[in-house]
Amino acid sequence: AGAILLGDGRPIFYAQSRIGRGLRPFKILKFRTMAPDADCFGALSGPAAVRITRIGRRLRRLKLDELPQLWNVAAGEMSFVGPRPEVERYVRLYPRQYAELLQQRPGITDPASLAFRHEERCFQTGDLEQQYMQGILPEKLHLSLDYMRRRGFASDLRVILQTLKLWPGPPQARPNLPRMTERM
Repeated sequence: AGAILLGDGRPIFYAQSRIGRGLRPFKILKFRTMAPDADCFGALSGPAAVRITRIGRRLRRLKLDELPQLWNVAAGEMSFVGPRPEVERYVRLYPRQYAELLQQRPGITDPASLAFRHEERCFQTGDLEQQYMQGILPEKLHLSLDYMRRRGFASDLRVILQTLKLWPGPPQARPNLPRMTERM
């Protein structure tokens, strides 16, 4: 928070409306990693996004921008393990899948967030929105639904341990996830 304040100024936090349990909206909290007016350029950031600040790039690489979501956990809006909450326009694209997925509280981590830990590196040049909606999002939904249909305490613990193991490890586009999910 201090680095953001000193290096980039206010605001320190970023709040965005996401869809949570029971398809109810809530405000997810993150440390601000982009220029204050970055939302007017769209919701997605590719690997060379100029709207990401120097400090923000470091926070994202280390995944420290996600720490304020612990407040969302304390408020009962999120859990540690669960499907990542999404913005409403993407939820509307897959209403049946999200209706099933969001019967549970969204989480800070799940197998899809591990698989797409460095999602911005998955984008090619061109229309980021199309790439996300037609390629990345369906795969994330598949991973999350598959996990949520068979999750339990032990599998949630494995996801937490896998998350800690990868954080703040070396950047990868996708970790070796199939080995982990086969056991769950």
